[in-house]
Amino acid sequence: MNIVIIKYNAGNIFSVDYALRRIGVEAEITGDIAKIQAADKVIFPGVGEAETTMLYLKEHGLDRVIRDLKQPVLGICIGMQLMCKSSEEGGKVECLGIFDEEVKKFVPQAHTDKVPHMGWNTVQCQANPLFKGLQADPYFYYVHSYYATVGKDTIATTDYIHPFSASLHKDNFYAVQFHPEKSGAMGEVILKNFLSL
Repeated sequence: MNIVIIKYNAGNIFSVDYALRRIGVEAEITGDIAKIQAADKVIFPGVGEAETTMLYLKEHGLDRVIRDLKQPVLGICIGMQLMCKSSEEGGKVECLGIFDEEVKKFVPQAHTDKVPHMGWNTVQCQANPLFKGLQADPYFYYVHSYYATVGKDTIATTDYIHPFSASLHKDNFYAVQFHPEKSGAMGEVILKNFLSL
């Protein structure tokens, strides 16, 4: 199987590669458009800032490439946020528009609300092939200050300050806000499920 991790100006890409190696999968990290288009599965991970990252994707033609992919695609963290309609990060940023949800900044409602949302939290999952074999309300690891709203593409939610989209799915596009590569055995289940789609 030909697995590609999209290389762009976002951090944390290599930790996804390490997580795949732990489950015996070799992936190629590349920004080469032809290689991305030819892959069996595409992973779009990263940690970064929406405005500068969208600018980079547009300058390198990756925005159109990602939108037009027909094979299974998995967005992780900023990858998921960039697949949404827009983001408040860096002002009002137009994103890839694959999902209808908007990305908003967490606003603390009490002194106990810390931003960024960092650490382990439960995820309430709908029936979806991405979650096959997971225990009820599994725990996953988060690090984020912005969240995707809950809408028609939402297939899992987490409640922190208020409910937000933990995972989105539309057609061949899947995405998670949490970090499966940092979520131990449960995260490995997500990665294996994606690779078996």
